[in-house]
Amino acid sequence: MTRPLAVVLNPQAGGGSARRAWPALERELTRRGLSFERIEEKSGDAALTRVLALPPDVAVLAVGGDGTVGALLPAVVGTGRPLGIVPLGTGNDFAGHLGLKPGRFGDSLDRLSFQPRPVDALEVTVEVGTGAGRSAVLLNGLGMGFDAQVAANMIHAPPALHGFARYVWSAVQTVRELTLTPVTVTVDGAVQYTGPSALVAVMNGTRYGGGFQISPRSDIRDGRLNVLASRAVTRGRLLGLMLRVLPGRHLGHPAVTAGQGQAVTVEWARPVALHLDGDLAGTVQRVSARVLPGAVLFLTA
Repeated sequence: MTRPLAVVLNPQAGGGSARRAWPALERELTRRGLSFERIEEKSGDAALTRVLALPPDVAVLAVGGDGTVGALLPAVVGTGRPLGIVPLGTGNDFAGHLGLKPGRFGDSLDRLSFQPRPVDALEVTVEVGTGAGRSAVLLNGLGMGFDAQVAANMIHAPPALHGFARYVWSAVQTVRELTLTPVTVTVDGAVQYTGPSALVAVMNGTRYGGGFQISPRSDIRDGRLNVLASRAVTRGRLLGLMLRVLPGRHLGHPAVTAGQGQAVTVEWARPVALHLDGDLAGTVQRVSARVLPGAVLFLTA
């Protein structure tokens, strides 16, 4: 790789593991003769501001998790500025979709010599009032209902648990709070599902929660998003579905509806929890999303 590189380090990612790993990563970058500048800020907004000010030929290497990548997306979507990942976050789900594992710097850095590849992104609008909304761009996906509540409950998990184990603990606890809410899911103008549901996920990537294969058929280069929703389920049936989601064997199950398209609208009868690329985003009743084909030029895809 000959172009200059901005290495954006999130010091809070992975409970501080990204910051602790920096000396080893710095040595590896130097050993490979890469020209780089380190950007380390206390907030994602501050890091984004610095990246936006970079010359257009500077590529970005995000060192952290899905949240780190998400914070930098406004600087790379539709700009042609290449983006890469060194996964050192809590979940690392988009990196996991790419086959990258935390701590294995060589796998990520080896790919910097590959031809950058365009991958899709999602543009999401969250309705917050009559005729009003706030927008976000995502790389991996969003979840509403049960899986967002799981993300919210993770703060109560034992400190010794990390990543996938932390998610599993929270999911089991959240089953006890299960509620079903009527929802209507419309994909490309046609109703995919209407009825009681525990969760709806809109995905560009394949996984969430540190390894649950919620959308195993997703392809980040096919110009389509994937939509999954549960039908009415009991607590026991939901636990059984979780065991199927882990290896991605839930598609075709009678309690699951799945579809693909370019645009989706999800309308709930009452507010439900929402997460965007794993980050909690409050409660919502209506969300729309559309795919942005080839919007991100990816170094490590």
